[in-house]
Amino acid sequence: MSGYLLVLGLAALPAAGNLAGGILAETFRASERTLSLALHLAAGIVLAVVGLELMPEALRSTTPWVPLLAFVGGGAAFIGLDRAIGYVQARIGGGEKQGSALTIFSGVSLDLFSDGVMIGTGAVIDPALGLLLALGQVPADIPEGFAAIATMRRATMPRGLRLLLAASFAVPIFLGATVGYFALRDAPEIITLSVLALTGGALTAVVVEEMIGEAHEGETSRLGPIFLTAGFAVFGAISVYVGT
Repeated sequence: MSGYLLVLGLAALPAAGNLAGGILAETFRASERTLSLALHLAAGIVLAVVGLELMPEALRSTTPWVPLLAFVGGGAAFIGLDRAIGYVQARIGGGEKQGSALTIFSGVSLDLFSDGVMIGTGAVIDPALGLLLALGQVPADIPEGFAAIATMRRATMPRGLRLLLAASFAVPIFLGATVGYFALRDAPEIITLSVLALTGGALTAVVVEEMIGEAHEGETSRLGPIFLTAGFAVFGAISVYVGT
């Protein structure tokens, strides 16, 4: 049990980074240009997570076609998620903006879930590896949390709900860490790699279909492409120099 508590403690670090970004978004009202740039930055980070972390790991499989199919399945998972959010919005009310904000929130939560899976499985191999994985995620999670909560703020979601959702960022990463520590450590490698690929596919769909689209709503900045590539480069630097 002490090993599991250590995993939860490590997983709390990226969750705290997301929460800090959300609190930052609540403290300072982001202009449309600032939010657009934050979304571009977050999108670049998520694409880097998929391209530099999840898929290279998933394609280590001796049967790479299985994770590749799982990656495509991630797109189908996004469609299901989008429809589920649309159904909830139709039942409880709320405009298209709120639906888009919730989809982006779900995408950030998926990213945190994948972080948790990797921290949980990494800590089983070596606690020091789990620590490196956790620390490496923190700088990347701050802009994601900021973008998610700032988007909700622009969608005029109630402040109490925004704060509750910001705090709930801990749930997916703790869930992922638990799955990684207890379930996937003894599962066949192909299952673990397919879970990572499925998450990567869903994250790619969220970035392209929601984050980038939302980033071009309202007043935008010509610096958007620079922030997009800078986000990718930031996570790339973390991956190289921190060892994620």
